[in-house]
Amino acid sequence: MDHSISKYETLLLLVLVISLLIVLSIKQINSKRKKKKKKELPLPPGPKPWPLLGNIPHMTRKVHITMSQFAKSHGPLISLKLGAQVIVVASSPAAAAEILKTHDRTLSARYASKSNPFKLGDIDRMAIASATTCNDSWKSLRALCRTELFSARAIEAQAAVRERKAGEMVDFLAAREGKVVDLGEIVFTTVFNSMCNLFFSEDLLVLEDRKGKAGGLKSNISKMMELVATPNVVDFYPVLEPFDPQGLKKKIAKAATQMFSVWESYIKERRGIHESRSHGDAPKGDFLDVFISNGFDDLKINWLFLELLTAGTDTITTTVEWAMAELLKNGEEMMKVREELKREIGGNSITEANVSQLTFLNACIKETFRLHPAAPFLIPHCAQETCEIMNYRIPKDSQVMVNVWAIGRDPSVWEDPLSFKPERFVHNGSTVADFKGLHFELLPFGSGRRVCPGLPMAVKQLPLILASLIKGFDWTLPDDDDPVELDMAEKFGLTLQKDKPLLLVVGKQSM
Repeated sequence: MDHSISKYETLLLLVLVISLLIVLSIKQINSKRKKKKKKELPLPPGPKPWPLLGNIPHMTRKVHITMSQFAKSHGPLISLKLGAQVIVVASSPAAAAEILKTHDRTLSARYASKSNPFKLGDIDRMAIASATTCNDSWKSLRALCRTELFSARAIEAQAAVRERKAGEMVDFLAAREGKVVDLGEIVFTTVFNSMCNLFFSEDLLVLEDRKGKAGGLKSNISKMMELVATPNVVDFYPVLEPFDPQGLKKKIAKAATQMFSVWESYIKERRGIHESRSHGDAPKGDFLDVFISNGFDDLKINWLFLELLTAGTDTITTTVEWAMAELLKNGEEMMKVREELKREIGGNSITEANVSQLTFLNACIKETFRLHPAAPFLIPHCAQETCEIMNYRIPKDSQVMVNVWAIGRDPSVWEDPLSFKPERFVHNGSTVADFKGLHFELLPFGSGRRVCPGLPMAVKQLPLILASLIKGFDWTLPDDDDPVELDMAEKFGLTLQKDKPLLLVVGKQSM
């Protein structure tokens, strides 16, 4: 009896010891977890989120302004929660450098919005701007565009096309002396046709637009940009994806199809020419030929043209429109541009070579970039892995943005930031402060591996068009309105456009 009790007591003691060890182990694990949680870096600060909704109630239609106000309250790196989605926004040069330079590799992905009508695999196969990762296909496309379209050699070879289109714009305006024109539509048609000649060797629009095709196409592109920039509730609450409650996926698919229809016949015709010839004899005269020669299918070509044409035409048109509006409001600055044009070019024709030497005009373009960046948040990035920025935790899959609009108006970065002062970019007769991604105070084209591939073309075409408009004509507002009172309200989207189109009266040729 005593012996059996001894065994029972031993067994009981063993059970108690094992139980105690388990309890102590659990406590130790929990203690380690708590310590780990304590050591885990916090998210960047931001407005306190609501239950379930997060910071959705804090958002307004002018998102760039709202984010700028949050930065003033919470610091240069903030975070918000929109439903289940974490958004991180940088609003200072230092914070921008952390995202676009220090952590460029980790943060170089793109957020794949669930409003995109195409499958993720298709987007990553055929896109440049919207490809979610910098995969081999993306690298190959960037290299192809850099070599064939945006290299120094290609840009120089294309100069005659852009100069010819700028000349046609001037001739068109000269025939409309005393009439009111929509400057944005005219610039849009000019830029669009310049790019179409590089892509298809043809104009797709006409300046004499009696049927309103240019205005309609410009409107379609603006609509596409607006739809892409529209906050999608499905991104905030993925469980709603099967329902597409805002209908964004259908609307974007429809807008894309309408854009594809503009040039699909050219693709079909050119593909037939390629197929009718032997491989060695296939033409390689323009970018469409290059795409077909590289074996791209129609969907890939359509999507690439959509990205390149919308990005190139919308941003340049918007920048020229803002620059002209600012120069009209600031008459002294316009006078300085005119004097420079008269002094440096005089009666000669405007070319890309001579406008690159116009110090003050190019300073006006930089000042326009600062005050009115075409893409106020660039194109949002996405964190591929959790990382640390400025002692804060940036979670994996969070959307990461740089508010270049806020940086351009930051009084700690720029003196008198709300005033249009091109002189700030002029020093000893030459423009200063590079905007090609090396100086994080001025980032109209982004920086790092996701820098805009069309930058080399834009820096040639922008001064060419602006100089042609100013050298060619005296401009006034309809009904002799005072340009100082010109409405400068913005319309937020993927690009930051004037809310009201810039309608101007074509004056006599001034030079």
